[in-house]
Amino acid sequence: MSEGILVAVSGFSGAGKGTLMKELLKKYDQYALSISATTRQPRPGERDGVEYFFKTSEEFRKMIAEEAFIEYARYVDNYYGTPRSYVEEQLAAGKDVILEIEIQGALEVKRKRPDTLLLFVTPPSAGELERRLVGRGTETMEVIQSRLSRAVEESKGMGGYDYIVINDVLEDCVEQMHQIICSQRQSASHQIEFISQIQKELKDREEN
Repeated sequence: MSEGILVAVSGFSGAGKGTLMKELLKKYDQYALSISATTRQPRPGERDGVEYFFKTSEEFRKMIAEEAFIEYARYVDNYYGTPRSYVEEQLAAGKDVILEIEIQGALEVKRKRPDTLLLFVTPPSAGELERRLVGRGTETMEVIQSRLSRAVEESKGMGGYDYIVINDVLEDCVEQMHQIICSQRQSASHQIEFISQIQKELKDREEN
């Protein structure tokens, strides 16, 4: 069994990444979603070990010292990080592991693992992004404005991603993302074992 693919998914706050990931995992069983650790406070309804591993700043710094993260980054006054052990176990089991992380973290993972697939999720327009942020009803207008300002900066990094995924119609977006990941499984960098096998078979036939 070949190792799974590591997929880093980023996008503007309000782009619908969380909903997209839930639908993808519900529809296909080849995926595992890595749960990030964070020092931010839980939002209403969020549970420790489900949406995030909620850590104190002290606990998070201890994990950094123990090199327990594949990547970590600071975003809007809080730390976020991807625990290493779960990701490596799932990849070894042949699962495609999805990391839902910020741009800084995604680029750090790509530097450490160049075969990582980078996907950036965006609504079809800036106006739609603002509408979704306001529609959540979980943040003040001041926080929403800071997220929109952050999106201006994040948009500068979009060109470093392998694919841009426009989240307009959810069902279409789920299918598009699935097809992109499946295509990556067929890429030469993920078919090393098969390439070696067929090269050997061809060589054996030539010699006979």
